[in-house]
Amino acid sequence: MLSVLIPTKNECRNIVDCLGSVSWCDDLVVVDSGSTDGTQELAGKAGARVIDFQWNGRLPKKKNWALQNVVWKNEWVLILDADERIRPELAKEIRTELKQPKADGYFVNRRFIFLGTWIKHCGYYPSWNLRLFRHLKGRYETLHLGDTSSGDNEVHEHILLNGTAAHLREDMLHFAYPTIHTWIEKHNRYSNWEAEIEVGGESNARTQPAIGNVLSGRRRLRRCSRRLPFRPTMRFLYSYILKRGFLDGRAGYIFCRLLASYEMLNVFKARELRRKILKAR
Repeated sequence: MLSVLIPTKNECRNIVDCLGSVSWCDDLVVVDSGSTDGTQELAGKAGARVIDFQWNGRLPKKKNWALQNVVWKNEWVLILDADERIRPELAKEIRTELKQPKADGYFVNRRFIFLGTWIKHCGYYPSWNLRLFRHLKGRYETLHLGDTSSGDNEVHEHILLNGTAAHLREDMLHFAYPTIHTWIEKHNRYSNWEAEIEVGGESNARTQPAIGNVLSGRRRLRRCSRRLPFRPTMRFLYSYILKRGFLDGRAGYIFCRLLASYEMLNVFKARELRRKILKAR
């Protein structure tokens, strides 16, 4: 007895496989932002409830809106992006765990698949996210109150859980970056978010321990890294050498080089935003 939330926009290439990986759940909910590629039709044929979401440019964004407004069939909700898959081993563990829950929410580890390769290093594994929880006890944090030009969906925000949390043993799969084009397109949007946070700050930084010690630690490290010189070069060395991205072979080298370019975008966009604010004054 588990509900699944999948936020989408033009995900026809992913939605069928994503829904197939959670077909054992009895309540599949796709919250869609006006897809034009047949995503809604495919989701409906796969047995999902399809709900339209029209963003007003302000808060809440898509996932928080869904948690607040969808009439959920079950107490527990699992949140998936369309490019994620629940492995059979994880599905079995979830079903077993929910028979007698030990917590109010569960962190799930993700395996990032890049160019057909599981990125086991580069600082991308383990990658814990709180995805399974009692829906009345969790909401996504609000790190920025304005429009970051990064879309209508929460990307870097994490669940704030009003209760206890535990970790599941099995991993999910995340096919986030099947091509370099996809990686660049997504990180161009993500860098808008990063620049806004760097310049404007985080609106609810005091609540960050509620996202978990590991994620809070990573966020503190991220804030400190913004003060470093030569950030793109430092990001490459951190991911490729310190986090042993070289062990992921050719895919790891490309991945770390792209992370350095992402850091460069963050630096330049933050600088551009500061100049824009100064001119406005």
